[in-house]
Amino acid sequence: MHQYLTFIGNFPIRFYGIFFSFGIIAGCIIAYFLLKKEGHGWEKILFDFGLVISFSGIIGGRLWDVFFFDWQYYHNHLLEIPFIWQGGMAIQGGLLFSAIAAYFFLKKHGIPILPFADTISPAIILGQAIGRIANFMNGDAFGHPTGSSFGLLYPKTTLAYKTFGSQPLWPAEVWECQGDLIIFVLLIWFSCSKRPKGTVFCLYLMLYSILRFFLEYLRGDYAILAFGLKSAQITSVIVFILASVFFIYFNIKKQN
Repeated sequence: MHQYLTFIGNFPIRFYGIFFSFGIIAGCIIAYFLLKKEGHGWEKILFDFGLVISFSGIIGGRLWDVFFFDWQYYHNHLLEIPFIWQGGMAIQGGLLFSAIAAYFFLKKHGIPILPFADTISPAIILGQAIGRIANFMNGDAFGHPTGSSFGLLYPKTTLAYKTFGSQPLWPAEVWECQGDLIIFVLLIWFSCSKRPKGTVFCLYLMLYSILRFFLEYLRGDYAILAFGLKSAQITSVIVFILASVFFIYFNIKKQN
């Protein structure tokens, strides 16, 4: 594992930035294909849409991580808050800010929100999967020690090494990448048949919340917040409940 591809002078070209950007680009490409397949012409605004939600997601992901996960560190290092290349991007905060930005963007362009969200849901989770490769290459979003010879060993330059040293760690970010890819396949399969509006997006939220909840037991970069759960687990429970309620509601509404 190498954090850096090369250096331009003293400026590092990080694999984190490369895979993070590729995740956004790949997600947009898949979203374009899926939207064009629907035949509504919504793909024409995808470039502007992608810029808006990417920018919003980066801000939201960073702020969520800083204030909900790592405030104990950052309240003494305020100038480091913008240093996203060090790692520390909470996907849940990114999704929330992106969803808010997407809502106002789609309203402005007169595009129905639920059908649009259903169509691009597989693209979102694919982008997340590639984003976890970025975390792996950067040595963040890591697991806690396995207590055995099994596990990932990180270079000395990574946050994972600075936290746990040379101990083998659970491959939490690798397994999340693989889980995201499985969710991608399931969403593609689920959306092959005509479904009630909003249900594909709700299913995406439900499946990812389940995955994230259980993988948090392996994560070693966040502390327990309350009720024996980490902040990401509490968020996952809330999102899962809300998404489940709306999933049932949309199905009942369709039947009526």
